[in-house]
Amino acid sequence: MNRIEPASAGMPEIARRAAEAKAQLERIAATATSPDGAVTVTVNTSGALQELAFGPRADELPRARLAASVVATAKRAQVQAAQQLATVMAPVIGPDSDAMKFLQEQIPAPELPEEQ
Repeated sequence: MNRIEPASAGMPEIARRAAEAKAQLERIAATATSPDGAVTVTVNTSGALQELAFGPRADELPRARLAASVVATAKRAQVQAAQQLATVMAPVIGPDSDAMKFLQEQIPAPELPEEQ
């Protein structure tokens, strides 16, 4: 006689993968540097700014250009963080699942590097 597995039979494995993913997500950070080296930005998985550093070139830039460089560099770091997030979540929610497709649709396309 064949026994039907209850729907909850795979729950311990799912819980283990979810806990693993949570630990990995807490460690994810992405860092990007502007092409001219004036700005380096680090963000977490939600895209929140964690660190901001200015290189020697930053002193030579007008404020408006420096501000634009910070924003552009932060956007590149946010794309990297979102891509890392998707990589971590794929085994948990399924690489071909609707949830994964939705997550991937939320990742903005990388922008071209700013002009020097």
